[in-house]
Amino acid sequence: MNGGTPYSIGELARRTGLTVKTVRYYSDRGLVTPVDRTPAGYRRYGPDAVARLALVRTLRELGIGLDVIRRVTARERTLGEVAAEHLAALDVQIDVLRLRRAVLGVVAAHGTIPGEMARMHRSATLTAVERRRLVDDFLHEVFDGLGDPARHAGPRRTLTPDLPDDPTEEQLAAWVELAGLTLDPEFRADLRHLVHTHLAELPADAGAPPRPGTIGLARLVVGPALAAGTDPGSSRADPVVAEFTARCALLHDRPDDRALRRWLLDRLDGMRDPRKGRYFRLLALINGWQPPRCTAPVIDWTVAALRVRTAG
Repeated sequence: MNGGTPYSIGELARRTGLTVKTVRYYSDRGLVTPVDRTPAGYRRYGPDAVARLALVRTLRELGIGLDVIRRVTARERTLGEVAAEHLAALDVQIDVLRLRRAVLGVVAAHGTIPGEMARMHRSATLTAVERRRLVDDFLHEVFDGLGDPARHAGPRRTLTPDLPDDPTEEQLAAWVELAGLTLDPEFRADLRHLVHTHLAELPADAGAPPRPGTIGLARLVVGPALAAGTDPGSSRADPVVAEFTARCALLHDRPDDRALRRWLLDRLDGMRDPRKGRYFRLLALINGWQPPRCTAPVIDWTVAALRVRTAG
């Protein structure tokens, strides 16, 4: 209102930043009501029209529909009620967008084929119960038939992903990628072989203190030589390899001979699948654990050293 004179549609448009067409449309929908008309039939609006249109504009920018806005301006609904409903709806939309982003992020980073992408999308949208069923099926195939279930309860826990109720984007992306691994029959078989190897190295007595397995011994014995830059094919590596094989002979109750070295070479070579290391890194991210130590350099050095000493 200017000096007591009601606003025209053009004046309202200038004061609110809306177009004349939009103001007229909102007026036709009952969101703002003229208080008078000129003799020529032009609408005139009162002093509250500017504030009302500002509210309408803000609510529209927040994605609220005109029918709901009309009920708010008519005092049929409170702003608090409407805000709460739309907040809940936005939370759902945000969750959906985060899932889509996780799937697309994995595809962009690693590439995939259409069938795999559809599978990843399904795994991203699983409920907590469905995720648990998928994980249980995966672990059952990995551990089934490998002896006393009580004996592998610990290893099973260390392989179990547990996605939080409110995961980060990184955890969601990790879950999508990990779920793809768990559905791969070849990876399941490879992990089952790794678990079987690990269980065979556990003490027969469940109450016995833990001891390093083959990988643990490699870290312990080979790690310093690797850090020192020792060439695995050099004579300087001979005592390192000798100590490693001697300890492995005790661990596996086998003679420390050429056959043991070939057996260790085959076993360690089978652990070099990068997907296994990737699984454990994804698992740590999902569960909020410390990232696992990378064993690839130690294994690579040990495999190279053993290969040189078993050639021919």
